[in-house]
Amino acid sequence: MHTIIEHKEKTYQCDLSKPIDISIPMRSGLDNPNAFGIPHPTFEPLVIGEFVGSVAKGGSVNCENLLLNAHGNGTHTECVGHISHERITINQSLKKFFFIAQVITSKTNNGQVMAADIIPFIKKESEAIIIRTLPNDLDKLSKNYSGNNPGFLEPELCRQLSNRDIKHLLVDLPSVDPEHDDGKLTAHHLFWNYPANPLIDATITEMIYVPNTIADGIYLLNIQTASFETDASPSKPILYEIQAI
Repeated sequence: MHTIIEHKEKTYQCDLSKPIDISIPMRSGLDNPNAFGIPHPTFEPLVIGEFVGSVAKGGSVNCENLLLNAHGNGTHTECVGHISHERITINQSLKKFFFIAQVITSKTNNGQVMAADIIPFIKKESEAIIIRTLPNDLDKLSKNYSGNNPGFLEPELCRQLSNRDIKHLLVDLPSVDPEHDDGKLTAHHLFWNYPANPLIDATITEMIYVPNTIADGIYLLNIQTASFETDASPSKPILYEIQAI
């Protein structure tokens, strides 16, 4: 399935039959990335009286209760409602789902991804920035970040991204802010320009995984979330290779 995309005076072609999933699958139990001491997700069969929602246990269908927290259990997309006094939800905020995105690989400096390693390389057509940090090992698929001071973004990077009208920021870290910062969440505040002039339609997606086989460059990005009326949702960001024509 091929499509033509027109964006900022450029035209691209794209094959929608070749998606590149950069989300981390979520499963019940310990085999997931974990952050902030949040319990691992649990998927359990529904039990009501004699009904058991498990065919393996004699039920007629599989029907599971899901207990999870988007922020600590895997790939998730959040809105400014994550830090706002007002109740703003991801379902209210994310109204467009396709964007021209740029993958940029960066090392960290004392645990931080620095503005100087990202900003000079951003192309003017980019609406979303996807940051892949080094080293990019497969342990990101199930790493326990809790209590281990994982990497984060320099606040100045988030300020400059916001000033450049980058509406969607995706990172392979558990947060754009440090694990322990006395609740300041400076990078979140700067990216969403909160509280001065909150960017309601901007999102941050954390705990992605961009395989090493994916080259840096420009892609079509599709952000998929559940229609949850809360600040964040487990999400499935998908990339598509595009070519200028």
